[in-house]
Amino acid sequence: QVQLVESGGGSVQPGGSLRLSCAASGNIFTIGGMGWYRQTPGKQRELVATITESGRTTYADSVTGRFTVSRDNAKNTVYLQMNDLTAEDTAIYSCNAMIRPWRWHPGTTYWGQGTQVTVSS
Repeated sequence: QVQLVESGGGSVQPGGSLRLSCAASGNIFTIGGMGWYRQTPGKQRELVATITESGRTTYADSVTGRFTVSRDNAKNTVYLQMNDLTAEDTAIYSCNAMIRPWRWHPGTTYWGQGTQVTVSS
């Protein structure tokens, strides 16, 4: 059994910053790629940022230069540092991770429950 638990969401004024965390726990041998996604009502879920096991990152164009994804493999945790936030960043942010419970397992993708980020003056 594996759980991903996000934290760090909340309300912030435009131009402000937030740091999201997503900690994985349970039956974990290794964690492959991890990522952050966001969704607003009526819209499809949008990829925000991803990070590979070795630390290679990708970002959506809308957040490049403002958001930074990182991970601490010792803590099974992925982070999303969000700076210069705008109202358009308001969404529910969810993390995912591809987790192997043993060495030769192909991996299963797990999702967190999501955390609300609201940017408003």
